[in-house]
Amino acid sequence: ALALANPDMHEPDLRRMQAPSKGSAMAMTQRYGADMDARSHGEQFISFFQARLVSRGLYLLDEPEAPLSPSRQLALLALLLDAVNEGESQFVIATHSPILMAFPNARIFDFDTQPVRAVAYDELEHVTFTRDFLNDPEAFLRHL
Repeated sequence: ALALANPDMHEPDLRRMQAPSKGSAMAMTQRYGADMDARSHGEQFISFFQARLVSRGLYLLDEPEAPLSPSRQLALLALLLDAVNEGESQFVIATHSPILMAFPNARIFDFDTQPVRAVAYDELEHVTFTRDFLNDPEAFLRHL
């Protein structure tokens, strides 16, 4: 069912809403390749993001690590670094990833404290927790 919030609006063209047009499907294939379904979710994300990067762009990213394995997070980090160095792009990233937070010369802010404050990489809870876990997983697992 479809309800119109504004009675003065025109009836929607249901044919256009049912499926993407041939033109947009072809454009997606041309831009991102025909094998999008053949790649993992993380690989698709990297390809999608790489195709969207432009010089001198400002990007606001919310937890871009979510679909990415650690090695793909490193690949994303390399893309971001190239965009900053070559294209003068800027990134504001909300993340829990110690890998992404290791971005060279990044200014890191802790929003879990009031007031918000700049923090060093080695002081971040996610970094120390991950480091401690990797150094001694059994210390954490025996409490489960």
